[in-house]
Amino acid sequence: MSVQSDGHAKYQCSAKVSSDSEDRDNYETEFVVSEATRARIFELASQAHYFSGKVDAGNRKIAFTGAKKLVYKDGQRESSAAYNYSTVPAVQQLTTLFQGVAATLEFGRRLVHDHRYQKLALDDELKRMEDEVRRGNLVELQAVKPVLQEIYDDGSVMNVVRARAQRIMDMGNAPVAPH
Repeated sequence: MSVQSDGHAKYQCSAKVSSDSEDRDNYETEFVVSEATRARIFELASQAHYFSGKVDAGNRKIAFTGAKKLVYKDGQRESSAAYNYSTVPAVQQLTTLFQGVAATLEFGRRLVHDHRYQKLALDDELKRMEDEVRRGNLVELQAVKPVLQEIYDDGSVMNVVRARAQRIMDMGNAPVAPH
């Protein structure tokens, strides 16, 4: 995922088409992060000294949670840090924020697939998504609003599914509490 200073963002991934398939699909989407999220990302990058210096905790006893890399570029600096786990609070918060955005976009990717190929799977996926929104685990719901709107507008989709898509869109319009 990349986020520019104007809030323009791009997300790319390669993931299984579905949980019961080994086929992989490349997915890419562009969106604009909210002003609050954009400001938070750049504030945390500053607090983390733009990822220069030691970011990884380096503790071999910590479980491997996946390789992560943060990169910062502007007119004055270019730096990056690869890590498994960081004890730097700003890096931890930024990791959580990016993981929340990625989780939202992954729901969007699966919803696009399900809407096109298996409409009956939409209800379960939207139930999981609604639960994650309520738990506060999803960030930047407006990034997936187009697919939610397509589902809502599709008369061939069950009404209960369309209503759930509308509820999730409404949840994305609610004011966000500051972190």
